Amino acid sequence: MEAKKEIKIEEKKSNLILENRKRLSLTGIIEVISFNENVIMLNTCFGAMTIKGEGLKMNKLDVQNGDVIIIGTINSFVYSGSEIKKDNESIIRKLFK
Repeated sequence: MEAKKEIKIEEKKSNLILENRKRLSLTGIIEVISFNENVIMLNTCFGAMTIKGEGLKMNKLDVQNGDVIIIGTINSFVYSGSEIKKDNESIIRKLFK
């Protein structure tokens, strides 16, 4: 008889809770790429996410656990298949190259 080996696949967990288009709670966040009051770009365990809205603020950011709470008017959030890479060069450096 062959013994069956159990292969554990690391479960990726991510939750998204939108409350009245004013509060967005996310888990499974790997890093914050960029943010301003109109667009927030994040890398999640399921790919990149772009959140668009008005008056967006990160109310809570727990990098260790991957939790983020965003408040403001949420107009859209979109996942894309691949991670976004941070641009280490500032805009000023790009202008004066």
